[in-house]
Amino acid sequence: MLNVEDWAEIRRLRRSEGMAIQAIARRLRMSRNTVKKALASDEPPRYQRAAKGSIVDVVEPQIRVLLAEFPDMPSTVIMERVGWTRGKTVFCDRVQQLRPLFRRPDPAQRTDYLPGELAQCDLWFPPADVALGFGQVGRPPVLVMVSGYSRWLSAVMIPSRQSPDLLAGHWTLISGWDRTPKALVWDNESAVGQWRAGRPQLTEAMNAFRGTLGIKVVQCRPADPEAKGLVERANGYLETSFLPGRRFGSPQDFNAQLTEWLVRANNRQHRMLGCRPAERWDADRAAMLSLPPVAPVVGWRQTTRLPRDHYVRLDSNDYSVHPTAVGRRVDIVADAERVQVFCDSRQVARHDRCWAKHQSITDPVHRQAAADLRMAARQVPAPAVTAEVEHRRLSDYDRMFGLDVEVAA
Repeated sequence: MLNVEDWAEIRRLRRSEGMAIQAIARRLRMSRNTVKKALASDEPPRYQRAAKGSIVDVVEPQIRVLLAEFPDMPSTVIMERVGWTRGKTVFCDRVQQLRPLFRRPDPAQRTDYLPGELAQCDLWFPPADVALGFGQVGRPPVLVMVSGYSRWLSAVMIPSRQSPDLLAGHWTLISGWDRTPKALVWDNESAVGQWRAGRPQLTEAMNAFRGTLGIKVVQCRPADPEAKGLVERANGYLETSFLPGRRFGSPQDFNAQLTEWLVRANNRQHRMLGCRPAERWDADRAAMLSLPPVAPVVGWRQTTRLPRDHYVRLDSNDYSVHPTAVGRRVDIVADAERVQVFCDSRQVARHDRCWAKHQSITDPVHRQAAADLRMAARQVPAPAVTAEVEHRRLSDYDRMFGLDVEVAA
C-alpha cells in the first residue's frame, strides 16, 4: 500500500517538477497505475483495518428490544435479561452506543443575553470556617450575582439568609454597580419566593425591593439548575479559584479578600466570551437602569417597647440600649455592619453587628447609666406618713374584757 511519504513525493514531482508519469514511476520504482492513483487522490492515503465482528453481535437484537421499551434500563440489568456471561466491558460499550438511539434527546439551549438584560443570583456556602468572634466559627452564606451579557461577577458575605440580610446584600452589590439590571434571576430561595400551585410567588419584602428599583424578578422552576447556569458555574469558580489556601479572621476579612480577588477575576480571559468581562462591562452598564432617587428599605427594621433590662434582641443576639428609654417605644435599624436604636428620632444605642450567635453586647456607657439610675432610685427618702390614727378610750377595752362588771361588784 502506498504510504503518505510516497504520495506526497509523487504529487511534488508532478506539480512542481512537471515530470511525466512514466518518469516518476521509474524514479520511485513503482508501477504507473500506482502513480496515477496517487495523482487522482487529493487526500493522503489512510490505512483502515477491515471491520471484524464482535461477540456482542449475537445478542444485539435482544438489547435493542429492551432499550426500545426501557431506554434507561441499566446495563447490568440488560446483561441479566439477555443471559450475558462473558466480558462486561465490551457489553457495556455496545449498550452505550445503542442507548442514544432509543432515548429522546434533551439538548441544553445556549442563551444569548442582551446588555443590561439580567443578572443571575444565588447563595454560595463556602466550605471554609470563618471566625465570627466570641470564640465561634461559622460558614455564613455569600450572595453571588453575575451579569448575563458581560459575565461581570460580584459577591459579598452576609450574616444570614434571612430576608433583611439578603436584601441588604443585594443593595450593596447593586449600589456598587451604580446601575441595576432589568431583571434578577433567582431560584426558590425562601427569602425571595416560592412556587405555589404551579405559579411563582414573591415575598412581600422582595416585591417592595423590586418595586422601588423598577425591575423584574424571575423565579426558576423547582429542580431546574440549568436555568441559572451562569451563577452556578461562578459558585464553582469561587470554590476552586478563590477559596483554596486562604484563612479568614472575620467576615470583614473574608469580604476584603474577596473584593481584591474579584478585580482579577473580572479581568481574566473568559473562555465562552473569548474576551475579558471588563471589556464588556461598560456596554453592559450603559444599558442597565439608573438607580432610584430614594434607596429601597433594606436590612432589619423593628419596633418594640424597651423592657426594664434595657436590651433589644436581633437575630439571636441582645444589644444594650441607654436605660433612659426604658418603657418607651424604640426603633431598631440594622444591617451587616451595625445595629442602631432610636427613641423619638434620638439615637439611644449604636453597636457593631455581631455575627456570632446567642451573645449579649453591652455598651459600658449604658451599664454605667443603669447603675447610676439604680443608685439614685435607692437614695430617694421614703415619704412621711400623715394619716390620722384613731385612739380608743380605755373604757372600751374594759368593756370588751368584762372588767367594768368586776369593779362594780
